[in-house]
Amino acid sequence: MNLANRITLARIFLVPIIMFFLLVNVKFPHIRIEQFSITYNQIIAALIFIVAASTDSLDGYIARKRKLVSNLGKLLDPLADKLLVSAVLVSLVEMGKVGAWIAIVIISREFAVTGLRQIALLEGHVIAASKWGKWKTATQITAIIALLINNFPFAFINFRFDIVASWVAAIITIYSGLDYFMKNKHVINFNEQKQ
Repeated sequence: MNLANRITLARIFLVPIIMFFLLVNVKFPHIRIEQFSITYNQIIAALIFIVAASTDSLDGYIARKRKLVSNLGKLLDPLADKLLVSAVLVSLVEMGKVGAWIAIVIISREFAVTGLRQIALLEGHVIAASKWGKWKTATQITAIIALLINNFPFAFINFRFDIVASWVAAIITIYSGLDYFMKNKHVINFNEQKQ
């Protein structure tokens, strides 16, 4: 197994660690400053999430630079991304920090685009990541970090950046999903006969 795939696997293994710090009922102390409060376990989870999210670019860069692109990497990389984002979103819903509908929209889009890519592969096409797909990832990560750190530092000026970022992520997620389907509708053959 090459270095890029090991980094991708490390991202997958970080998912349950993040969830542990978010969901396991351990009495971690709080940091309180005026109207802002956060637990140490949230800070730890946020830091691990940032490290895990940053490995997405790192493994791809290493794979391309060292010519280590493999079929295993093509499978693991998007799987790791979806596991990371989905697990943290579900945890944030459980914690009451984000609406379930936002998590459902984001996770549903990931399943839909993955399905489209699988159909394309069966037809001999490869659907590359689009600029809207990259924007989707960036806005989702920004929103998740803002939610994990309890809207710091915007809490001090009573601006709900975490909520705004969540809405922006949901809107761009929907748009990027529609963009993938509109640009690749030729891949889906609705008139195909069952055998």
